[in-house]
Amino acid sequence: MGVVNVTPDSFFNGGLYFEPARAIERALALATEGADIIDIGGESSRPGSNPIPAKEEKKRILPVVEVLKQKNDVLISVDTTKAEVAEAALAAGADIINDISAGRFDPRMLPVAARSGAGLILMHMKGTPRTMQIAPHYDDVLGEVKAFLRERLEAAEACGVPRESVLLDPGIGFGKKLEHNLVLLNNLGALADLERPLLVGISRKSFIGKILKLEAPDRLEGTIAAAVVSILHGASLLRVHDLQAVKRAVAVAEAILSQGAARPPLEGQGKPYVH
Repeated sequence: MGVVNVTPDSFFNGGLYFEPARAIERALALATEGADIIDIGGESSRPGSNPIPAKEEKKRILPVVEVLKQKNDVLISVDTTKAEVAEAALAAGADIINDISAGRFDPRMLPVAARSGAGLILMHMKGTPRTMQIAPHYDDVLGEVKAFLRERLEAAEACGVPRESVLLDPGIGFGKKLEHNLVLLNNLGALADLERPLLVGISRKSFIGKILKLEAPDRLEGTIAAAVVSILHGASLLRVHDLQAVKRAVAVAEAILSQGAARPPLEGQGKPYVH
């Protein structure tokens, strides 16, 4: 999954793709690099960020969705917590709703997903983007994230969303300290009995910066390492900015593993791949 942030305040690339023309150009480049899904977001979810009106969010993303749909057959996901924005994006050609609130911020989101037949990504987050990194605490981070994802999966099914349409995301960096993120990434296999593919977003995030003591522009190598480990521990999809570099690294890891004699299967479900 290639990331296109149509925002003026993305944590990694600032407003580099805030103008629709540049966002479209970036999305098409990611498709050429082999992205299976392009994730388009118009509202920053970096720690401390505030929500924006749905009208502004639609103004940012809809031109990008419409043109991308006309020019390429890549799947499009819309990164939003607002049902109004999701509906408009789906009407413009998007295929998947990527909701970091897992349908909690807008009670209409799960019914919209059910009616539309769109794919749905449900992510764990403690608090909101504005508050999530204010001293997050867990007694059992793995158990609590797993219980949350199970509950939200059941809530989506209760609203009529087919189970097979749902992907789950443990929410790396969303209401988690460094140690929480490391525990989750090292134990992704424990989420396998939820029986849904796992999407993991690790791209250039602050936990990598804390390990390496580097800012976002210098976290590519850390991102690649985290991506390969995520795949080995059960991730089926990766949400990344540097799609080509990560995809090449995963391809090499897969080639090496495929030559192992009688090795145990990878944790998780199905053949790992990078979106």
